[in-house]
Amino acid sequence: MREIRVHLAAPLVDGTRLALPATAAAHVARVLRLAAGDALLLFDGRGAEHDALIDSIKGGRVEVRVGARRVDTSGRESPLQVTLLQALARGEKMDWVLQKATELGVARVVPVATARSVVQLGGERADKRLAHWQGVVAAACEQCGRSVLPEVLAPASLEAACATLPAGLRLVLSPEAALPMVTALAARGEPRDAVTLLIGPEGGLDADELGHAARAGFVAVTLGPRVLRTETAAIAALGILQALAGDLGAA
Repeated sequence: MREIRVHLAAPLVDGTRLALPATAAAHVARVLRLAAGDALLLFDGRGAEHDALIDSIKGGRVEVRVGARRVDTSGRESPLQVTLLQALARGEKMDWVLQKATELGVARVVPVATARSVVQLGGERADKRLAHWQGVVAAACEQCGRSVLPEVLAPASLEAACATLPAGLRLVLSPEAALPMVTALAARGEPRDAVTLLIGPEGGLDADELGHAARAGFVAVTLGPRVLRTETAAIAALGILQALAGDLGAA
């Protein structure tokens, strides 16, 4: 049987008894139909993994007994620290990007509000979307086996996002760029530490935004002869990065 992994943000201490969050409890009890005594793997999103047993299921409440901490030898975290600056997209598209980016080992995601973004968020609505996105990332980690949750930041302007970037190679996808992404990577040598990838919205980044990105050190690159949707471009580019310099396809 496939190992059931559950993210639990609370501190995990051997021997303690904890209640699962409502969404996880419903999945365990109603979807998977697990029972008292069944085994789970709990992870805190910061690298700690613990064996656990279901202690009780009563109504919608599932309590578990935390067991011993595991030594993580899976190597599921990519050696390439990728920050994804993703222009805001419609709900399902944004969720899909976050899910697949997590599976592809991204370390950090910054949703970016751009001039042509169809979605504009602010205030309480932005807070709710951020909480939702963090849930999407946690669920993706449960599925793909990662024990460290990628950081998802609150939506920001492109200027604000560029002001807090880590050092390292910076790439922005642009259909008008003459330089293929693979060529750019080969010319600079495989990035060994950190890469920031900027993906525009459905209508693309405007001239001012591309200019700001260039001044912030981004190199404009293309993925090929076809214009890709924002969600396709993000995942294709992440796949290339991880295949050439990360761990995709590694033994």
